[in-house]
Amino acid sequence: MIGFAHEPAARKLCGKTSCYRPPVPKAPLQHWLIKSEPAKYSWAQLEKDGRTHWDGVRNFEARNNIRSMKEGDYCLFYHSNDGKTVVGVAKVIKEAYPDPSAPEEDWSAVDVAPLKSIKSPVSLDVIKSDPTLTEMALLKRSRLSVVPVTKDHFDHILKLGRTKV
Repeated sequence: MIGFAHEPAARKLCGKTSCYRPPVPKAPLQHWLIKSEPAKYSWAQLEKDGRTHWDGVRNFEARNNIRSMKEGDYCLFYHSNDGKTVVGVAKVIKEAYPDPSAPEEDWSAVDVAPLKSIKSPVSLDVIKSDPTLTEMALLKRSRLSVVPVTKDHFDHILKLGRTKV
């Protein structure tokens, strides 16, 4: 029995098959940065498609980050190589599942959808020069295509980009 069931009045409310249980709080929203080369898959293409599978990740740490993503999490969309700029905010709409581009291998994918374009895209040079962002995973783990972002860093990038979500 749950903690209060030893009290006589509580026993009347708590039957054998059902008992009041307080709602389980939702996990706090997480924030991520996902990278894509604009020539392969751009923010504009995600906006046009309305959603996509975020697959093809072949790094164990990035794969584990994908597996940690939850539905509703926000992702900064970063154009890598050409542009090196945060250009949009996406939302995780389907949690991790086996990567369809790697059958019979242990890789994962998530589905994301565009949420909002960044009004003033935030370049890597701006991120590197901002003292608030010196510990950002984009700078510390620059080779990874999927990295966590703290809420403070996420909010600061949005502020730099003059964008609200």
